[in-house]
Amino acid sequence: MLISKMAAEGGGKEMNEIKTQFTTREGVYKLLTHSEYSRPNRVPFNSQGSNPVKVSFVNVNDQSGNGDRICFNVGRELYFYIYKGVRKAADLSKPIDKRIYKGTQPTCHDFNHLTATAESVSLLVGFSAGQVQLIDPIKKETSKLFNEERLIDKSRVTCVKWVPGSESLFLVAHSSGSMYLYNVEHTCGTTAPHYQLLKQGENYAVHTCKSKSTRNPLLKWTVGEGALNEFAFSPDGKFLACVSQDGFLRVFNFDSVELHGTMKSYFGGLLCVCWSPDGKYIVAGGEDDLVTVWSFLDCRVIARGHGHKSWVSVVAFDHYTTSVEESDPMEFSGSDDDFQDQMHFDRDRANSTQSRLSKRNSTESRPVSVTYRFGSVGQDTQLCLWDLTEDILFPHLPLSRTRTHTNVMNATNPPAGAGGSGAGSGSIVISNNPGTNGNNSGGSTPGNSLPTPLPRSNSLPHSAGTAATGNSKSAAADGSIAAGVSKFATLSLHDRKERHHEKDHKRNHSMGHISSKSSDKLNLLAKTKTDPAKTLGTLLCPRMEDIPLLEPLICKKIAHERLTVLIFLEDCIVTACQEGFICTWARPGKVEKHYFQSKHMQSWLQNQGGRTAVA
Repeated sequence: MLISKMAAEGGGKEMNEIKTQFTTREGVYKLLTHSEYSRPNRVPFNSQGSNPVKVSFVNVNDQSGNGDRICFNVGRELYFYIYKGVRKAADLSKPIDKRIYKGTQPTCHDFNHLTATAESVSLLVGFSAGQVQLIDPIKKETSKLFNEERLIDKSRVTCVKWVPGSESLFLVAHSSGSMYLYNVEHTCGTTAPHYQLLKQGENYAVHTCKSKSTRNPLLKWTVGEGALNEFAFSPDGKFLACVSQDGFLRVFNFDSVELHGTMKSYFGGLLCVCWSPDGKYIVAGGEDDLVTVWSFLDCRVIARGHGHKSWVSVVAFDHYTTSVEESDPMEFSGSDDDFQDQMHFDRDRANSTQSRLSKRNSTESRPVSVTYRFGSVGQDTQLCLWDLTEDILFPHLPLSRTRTHTNVMNATNPPAGAGGSGAGSGSIVISNNPGTNGNNSGGSTPGNSLPTPLPRSNSLPHSAGTAATGNSKSAAADGSIAAGVSKFATLSLHDRKERHHEKDHKRNHSMGHISSKSSDKLNLLAKTKTDPAKTLGTLLCPRMEDIPLLEPLICKKIAHERLTVLIFLEDCIVTACQEGFICTWARPGKVEKHYFQSKHMQSWLQNQGGRTAVA
């Protein structure tokens, strides 16, 4: 009995160890302890009652070759540093800019990548009291403050992002459930805005600002019930995915402000959302402890992933590990070392992947096989990596010979951890980063630069017959509303920077055309009241046993406090926890020699704050 008890305690201790490396099929990812960013004193932040730590990246095209910049918030503080990543150890003694706010806390932020230079960057910062600030941390200037008197919205800012391709338009979401479109060139006015209805649908409405002169906000979106926790633009910038506390994912055509499709969580609110590199799939996570994969083209859930033991706070696709193979290659049978030698994590591969994904989308045949890699972090302090493979994406087509066998999980029972057992609550969102915006436009690369496709994740067989048949399309929109939408579309598109023809060409193929059946399904759903209690077992929210259940490739505890950031960069993965520590995980073979040389010179950093990681 004593032996059993000791064994149980030992096993529990091992489970609670903080991992400093993990292994996937492509190799070993290692935590670079000297590349950790935090407050200069490196003391763990007392996160009780504070807003989530968030991280934003921008590249300023510095001629020195070290153009990456990082911004992060911890409590009332906002920091802006040179990000050295896998190249050199972090020097926290010299922030480019540091700000401490009184009476309010920063909640989220986003850089404008179009206008960023070595001399100037435009950074939007949202706050807990509802304001949005435009600052330049290089010039150390504060340009403008929006919603200063809180006349537009008094609730916390949950997400703020620049509109893709625009130097002046940005979108702000609040915990009130409203979203607002701003233009940095316009003022907010001295009185509360008056609105005029532009478009209305099932559980959403869009209003224009009624004013004699143009003022902010240009548009007001009211979406769902409860907080609007996060939104994300599609890679081509044409669609907007929103997740709300009512548990719904809603996808809009941004320029025409029309609803494209919806999805409901298994239960609880949805907290985070992201798009695949080609815009074909959306992944959402939230209070059901699951990651849910939704098809943009079919407007339906195609898989769920169970690995977290508490709320999922961030989901993100890894554009650099999405695997594409144009032919049906022979199965790889070499050693792990030989396989790792074939793996390439560089920008050419990411661009090539984007191009090949577009090629796949533009034809009805299957010229390529594809594996999407995405990740998630949660309030259970765990990092999960997932592979979305052909047996899930194309369940009725034969698998390519490179695929391995799947293990069948018992999906008839709900997830054991699906109880929202995380310590925290509320809205958790992430900011965009330049390395994973899905807008890469590189041309084709030689076929031998692509590795053997990664093995699929474990999954359940797909259950046929879950898709509903649609009815005929509803009548056309009212003429006056259509005219208003057209007017706004002109405004939005006129402001956007003209894009490269080749990029547009690939994006058009990537997004594809919405099938009439998918549109019919949407119209059918829009006519019925979406009562959350009655959605289980429908197209909006299939039962657990009706769709594939993914297992994570890896699921590792990597922090002491809930995780709030997951960003995939070219040579590393960046995570952050609520204690205020931003960690860099080097991809296999991506640690530079300079890093080790500087590491020995700064070895004293390792034990600062009394923190030691257990391998």
